[in-house]
Amino acid sequence: MKICLVAAFPPSIRQLTEYSYHIARELQRYDHLEVIVLADELDNYEFATDAHGNSLGKQWQELPGFQVVRCWKFGSLTTPMRLLNTIRRLNPDVVWFNLVFSSFGEAANPFAAFAGLSAPALTRAAGFYTHITLHHIIEHVDFASAKVRHEAIYRMGTGMATRALLKAHSVSVLLSAYRRTLMEKYSARNVLVGTHGTFSAIPSAPDFTQRGNPELRILAFGHWGTYKRLEILMEAFPSVLQRIPNARLIVAGGNNPAAPGYWESIRAAQPAGLPIEFRGYIPQKSVPELFRTSSVLVMPYDSSTGSSGPAHQACEFGLPIVCADISDFRCMAADDDMAISFYDKGDATDLADKLVTLLGSPELQRQMSEHNYQAGVQMTMAAVVRNYLRWFELKHLKRTIRSKRSWWLRRDYSHVSRFQRGWTFDVDLLPNETDGEPTTTELNTAGSQLMSEDRYGGDPEFERAG
Repeated sequence: MKICLVAAFPPSIRQLTEYSYHIARELQRYDHLEVIVLADELDNYEFATDAHGNSLGKQWQELPGFQVVRCWKFGSLTTPMRLLNTIRRLNPDVVWFNLVFSSFGEAANPFAAFAGLSAPALTRAAGFYTHITLHHIIEHVDFASAKVRHEAIYRMGTGMATRALLKAHSVSVLLSAYRRTLMEKYSARNVLVGTHGTFSAIPSAPDFTQRGNPELRILAFGHWGTYKRLEILMEAFPSVLQRIPNARLIVAGGNNPAAPGYWESIRAAQPAGLPIEFRGYIPQKSVPELFRTSSVLVMPYDSSTGSSGPAHQACEFGLPIVCADISDFRCMAADDDMAISFYDKGDATDLADKLVTLLGSPELQRQMSEHNYQAGVQMTMAAVVRNYLRWFELKHLKRTIRSKRSWWLRRDYSHVSRFQRGWTFDVDLLPNETDGEPTTTELNTAGSQLMSEDRYGGDPEFERAG
């Protein structure tokens, strides 16, 4: 089977590049697959800075071991046609899009963003099986917190984009609440519920000897400046420090592309002497050590744009989580069985209290760490990708059967038209499906049995969506 994965891909540092990398890496473990990544063209990424606030510039080399075709450009109106031409040339069995609404363009360039989001519908219209992993939906985004202007116009445009995305053969969302919204508002019947997953094949059990020796590290990790903001955390941290003197705050991750210079401005506003470390962009190889040596992950968000990658990384390394009380994150905690302490969104005092309660109790830290580690074991990227492949293989088999049936029907109908004008077109003309080929019923039964083995495919709605 040949799969084209359409995604931003390292060394690009646009949204979802890390997630795309882990999908592609896992797909390559299967000998029967040919995986080609249809990726974004590399740019300067001036919004990405190191710990000194210096732009990383053009310091990029392609990752070895991946077949990558950089055939589309962020912010370009030509993206859909360039993608479609490449897909036609490669002729894959599956075209898999890994998307957020800003994958192809920013809010400041809505026409390019919408053009890119039309690519899945065009791909299906061209005859290719098309699947989308959609990491957020606009109905659950707080536009005020995300600093989006002209909200009414933007919602109208993104509603049209959502309808275009739902033209794909199937769409996976990562929160059950998203599926309910798409079914209720758009009458969608091709939406599946998956899980974000952790990035390692085997999650790392928490090593408590690396934590609190002597510092209790509070880790804030993400792309900062839009809905992920640091002001509340900076307000809360001095209060935490008064009660937990050995606390230290680590702010890791670069700026959101829409907010260049954001974390540098936050750093400049802090009083001298506070134990706060700003690390800027973190390369993938440095992420495990960052999580292993931290005592808690804090998520000081104003809103969400989907299931949180840092929260799943916390589960991967068995780390407790303190998070703003946002409905999407409540849903994520319930769907993926995470241990999260929620504070009132925007309330620095409550955030400080939640952090002090956790950091002041080694037993609570251990309980939440072990709970999240067990959750991480249940949702490795290997399991996530295996479930996608079961779905793709089942759909591929069904399409093969339908194609063969169509050929038989055309042949037999032609014969009837020439020689037996008085016959009716009834079930007697259908091909015999028992000559070495599985019947469609047998395929459905086999697929249902495969998918019932785990969470993604065990949902009866998942089976009906096909």
